[in-house]
This record gives sequence, C-alpha cells and structure tokens, in this order.
Amino acid sequence: MGRKYQNILETVGNTPVIRINRLAPPDINMFVKVEAFNPLSSVKDRLALGVIEAAEKSGALKPGQTVVEATSGNTGIGLAMVCAQKGYPLVITMAETFSVERRKLMRFLGAKVVLTPAAGRGMGMVAKAMELSKAHGWFLTRQFENEANADMHSRTTAREIVDDFAGEALDYFVVGYGTGGTLRGVSRVLAKERPETKIVVAEPADAPLLGSGLPQQRNADGSAAVAHPAFKPHPMQGWTPDFISKLLGDAVDSGNIDRLLPIANADAFKCSLDLAQKEGIFCGITSGATFAAALQVAASAPKGSTILVFLTDTGERYLSTPLFASIGADMNADELEISKSTVGFQMPAAT
Repeated sequence: MGRKYQNILETVGNTPVIRINRLAPPDINMFVKVEAFNPLSSVKDRLALGVIEAAEKSGALKPGQTVVEATSGNTGIGLAMVCAQKGYPLVITMAETFSVERRKLMRFLGAKVVLTPAAGRGMGMVAKAMELSKAHGWFLTRQFENEANADMHSRTTAREIVDDFAGEALDYFVVGYGTGGTLRGVSRVLAKERPETKIVVAEPADAPLLGSGLPQQRNADGSAAVAHPAFKPHPMQGWTPDFISKLLGDAVDSGNIDRLLPIANADAFKCSLDLAQKEGIFCGITSGATFAAALQVAASAPKGSTILVFLTDTGERYLSTPLFASIGADMNADELEISKSTVGFQMPAAT
C-alpha cells in the first residue's frame, strides 16, 4: 500500500530485507538488505540526512550556508538530494578516478563537483574539502569522523534489522566499510541487543587495511597523516579509501568484529552479476564483494544458519566501470541469431 510523504527526505531508510533463493547454499537462510531502495539508491542517503540534520540541530550549519564534502560519489549524491530539498548550496570534492555517472548525478541535482588529481586519492580529496571549508567558511560534513554518521545507522539501519529479525535467528551480519559509519552504528546495537550475531567484515584483497594489521599514521588532530601502507588502487568504489577513518578505527576498537574477509575483485564482479541474473537484484561492485564474503561464511556455517548481507547501492553507479565491460550496447552473437529467425515475418499492410 502506498503512502503520502511531505518531502523526499521522509522516504530515506526502511529498506527491504529480501530472501536469496537461487544463490544461497542448501540449508542456509540467506537474506540481503537492499539499500538501493533509498531515494537516491544508496546507503549514503542515510548518512547525508543524518549529518545535515544533526548540524542544523546543533547550529553548526546556518540557513543558506554552503556545504562541502569529499566523497567517492554516493555520499555526494545523497548530500545533493538533501541539500536540494533543504536549500543549501553544495560543493563536492572527488578524486578524478571515480565513475562519471556519479559526477553527472551530483551536478544534475545542483551540486558543484571539484575533481582532484588521481595521485592524491582519498586523502587528496579530503584535503581539498578542508581547504575550501577553511577558505570560504563553508560547513564541512566530515563524513569520515562525524559521529552523526554512525548515530544515524544506530537509530535507523540497526533498528530496522533488529525489528525485521525479532523473534528469529540472526547468526551473521556481513558488511563492508568505507567511512566505517554503518559498521560502527550497526555493530554496537547488535552487540547489545543481538550479541549472538557475528559481525563479518569484508574488504578488498588488494587493499586490506584492517587485515594487514598495520597502523594508520595520524596527525595530532587524529586525521590520517599519510596513506595507509596496505592501500593500493582497487575497483570497489566507496570501500577502503587510502586511510583508516576515525569512525572505522572506533568500530574496530570496540571489539565487535568477529571475522575479517579479503575479497578478490573477480569474486566481487561475479557476485554482482550473479545477483542480477539469478536473483533479479541489481547492485554495485561493493555489494557483490559483500555477497562473496557471505558465500564464504555460508560455506562453513552450521546448517540452518541465518545470514544477513548488506548491499549498499545500485548497479547503475557502475555503467562506465569494469563491472559492465562484458555488457555491450550492440547485439551479441546469440541476439543476432535470434534476430534472423524473424526473416520471414512481414508487416501487415496499412489500412
């Protein structure tokens, strides 16, 4: 049944949990929480709304003040939606390596997008956002350290999960990380209310920031001083920037993480494609990687276990990336063969 809303922001959250039927191993109950059902199609809509509303409440964000943030794309898209609805100008800084779809979406929503050199990676775009904020007096949302990010997930994402599995088993929650906000916000609620649920964290095998065990060098203010030594470029956009954020560090220090799984790029791509073609669930590369981690968990989990997998965004954010490299715009051989079968067909005469 449909509902009426006063504005688009009221539709953020309450995303569905969907059973996996064809890809789940026998005797495993596997579900996915599909964040693409948020209005701008990613989990970062939650973050965007949470940090802006918290800043309004505290007075840190003034009416009409420009908002600025560094992002790989999804946070910027979510912020562009929130700022458009609330009337704040928005400037985004983004490394030039991220997909063009994201730039265009943010600009379509009215944001200004400032690209930073690829060599600077995540730290470079963050430094540019800080520079612009200081120079112009703009409000910097600080998604990588802002507690309002994690608080939003404790208040919404975690509550939805607890409610959806009330009275039922929930043995594993499988999730990735970027800012660490989802991981921190959800894991602390599950640790308190569903302590039997094991938290499994996936990260790129090519950039195992947590799995490396190597520390992040930090400045006196807590910000990352240099790129993390375990980082190297990878295609899982939105995951593992080249530093460990404060929110992620706090999530790790909490002791709530039970298992860490490195995921190969090829496995991420395959699972994203499999979810689309065998379950009809259209999601991005990081979601494919998280699902690949869940399949590893399922392979050794006791029969009857229930696994919830967190899928962060839509596959439409990746049309220009290697995820779609095998998907052509022209007819392939099979399609050409099908087209030949209609050679004898004649259009009826016009009357």
